[in-house]
Amino acid sequence: MAKFMLKPLAWLACASALLAGGAAAAQEAAPVRAAAAHAGSAAPAQLAVATGAPGAQAGAAAASSQIERGKYLATAGDCVACHTASGKAPFAGGVAIESPLGLIYSTNITPSKTAGIGNYTLEQFSRAVRHGVRADGSHLYPAMPYTAYAKLSDDDTAALYAYFTQGVKADDSKPPQTQLPFPFNIRASMGVWNALFLDDKPYVADKSKSVEWNRGAYLAQGLAHCSTCHTPRNFLMAEKHDLYLQGASLGTWYAPAITPGRNGWNQQTLADYLRTGHASNGATAAGPMLEAIDKSFSKLDQQDILALSVYLSDLPQHEHAAAAAPVVPPVSGSDIAEMAGQISAGEQLYRSNCASCHQNTGDGMRGLPALRNHSVLHHPSADNVSMAILQGVWPEHGQGMPGFANELSDREIAEISNYVMTTFGQNKASVDEHRVAALRQGGDTSPLLLLSRIGMVGGALLVLAALIAILRRKKKQA
Repeated sequence: MAKFMLKPLAWLACASALLAGGAAAAQEAAPVRAAAAHAGSAAPAQLAVATGAPGAQAGAAAASSQIERGKYLATAGDCVACHTASGKAPFAGGVAIESPLGLIYSTNITPSKTAGIGNYTLEQFSRAVRHGVRADGSHLYPAMPYTAYAKLSDDDTAALYAYFTQGVKADDSKPPQTQLPFPFNIRASMGVWNALFLDDKPYVADKSKSVEWNRGAYLAQGLAHCSTCHTPRNFLMAEKHDLYLQGASLGTWYAPAITPGRNGWNQQTLADYLRTGHASNGATAAGPMLEAIDKSFSKLDQQDILALSVYLSDLPQHEHAAAAAPVVPPVSGSDIAEMAGQISAGEQLYRSNCASCHQNTGDGMRGLPALRNHSVLHHPSADNVSMAILQGVWPEHGQGMPGFANELSDREIAEISNYVMTTFGQNKASVDEHRVAALRQGGDTSPLLLLSRIGMVGGALLVLAALIAILRRKKKQA
C-alpha cells in the first residue's frame, strides 16, 4: 500500500489501536470528553488535583493512558509525515504537499493558541478531523484525508484530541498559506464537494466477520486511509468506490491494487511487507509507501498488522487477478552480445548503471533484491520503475538504491525502464521521455484546472449574451 501519499496526489495523501478496546477504554475516554466540554484541554486528572478531589492519581493515570493511546493513533496514521517539515518542530506543519492543482501546505496542529489548535474544543477538533471543517468554519482540502477519518469512533477521536492538545509541545510558527489557483482557492466550494462525495458515517462493524477482520477493516478504511492512494478517482477527484483498492496513479508513483490475487501475496507476505517494506515474493517498498512503512506501519502493534492483512486478504479479487503474472525464466548474463555491439540502448544503459548491484541477469547480489519477476514489474504502469531510478529507494537512510536524476536524461531513464519492464517482467507497459519529464516535475497538471477555466469563460459568455438580449429587448420597447 501506499499512503495518500498525501504526497502523492492523493487529494490528493492515523490508524486505530484496537477496535475492540472493551468497556475499560470506553469508561476511560468518557471523563476526558466530559471534562473537555467544560474546560477545553484540561484533563480530568488536572481538574481533580486542582480541586483536591479524591482519586487524583487514578485520574492522572487515566489521562496519561489516553494521551499515550492518542500518540499511538497518530503514529499509526502517519500524521507526522504531512505535518512535520524537515528540521522543524513536530506537527508544526508547513509540509508542501503536491497535488494536481498545486502545492497545499499542511497546517500547524500543535496546541499553540496563536498558530495551532490550542483553542479547539473536542467538538471543533472532531469536526475538523472527521468532516474537514476548521474551527473558523472554513473548509479543509482533502489533502487532509478527512474522507477516511470520518470512520473514526468517538473514543479514538477523543484520544487523538488528548494527545495533540496535551502530549505535543506547542509551537507558534505559522506555515505558509496555501494559494491554489482560482477558483480552487475558494474553500467554500469544498462544501459542495463534501455534499456530493463525503460519507461521514462512522465505521459500523460487520457482524458476519471476526473481531480481527473488523479491526483490520476499521484501520484500513479509517485512519490508515489506504483507499486515499489505492483507489482510482473520477474527474472531480472523488474515489470510485466500485474500484475500491484496485490501484491508482498518484501523479508520479503508482499505488498498485492491494486486493487479493497474484504475485504471491497472502496474509504473511502482506504482514511482512507492512512491518519491514520487504516480502518473500520480492516486493520492495519505495516512494510514499516506504515513508508510510518507515514512519507508521513499522511501529504498529503486531495484532494490528495481522488484522490489516486479514482484512485485505479477504477482499474481492482484483479484476485482473485471474490472469497469472508470467514467470520470467533466467536471463543470460553473457557479455558476448555486448562485445559484439548487438544489445539495445536500454540494455547498455542498464549494464552501465544498474548491473553492479542487480547483475546482468537481474537476479540481484549482496542481498539486494532481484529484478527478475519483481512484483513492481507486473503493474499496469512503468511509472514506479522510472520513479525509483529518478529518486532512488530509501537513499536517505544511507542504504538502498541511490537516485539517478542528476546522472541520467529523461530519454535514458525511459530506455532503462522499458528494458527492465520487458526483460525482467515480460510486461508491455512502457514510458517515453515525455512521461519521465513529467514525473521529474511532479506529474501532470490536473485537467480540472483547464476545465474550470473553460467553464468560467463559458459562463461569462452566457451572462454577457443574456445581458445583450435584455438590453436589446428594452431598446425595442423604448
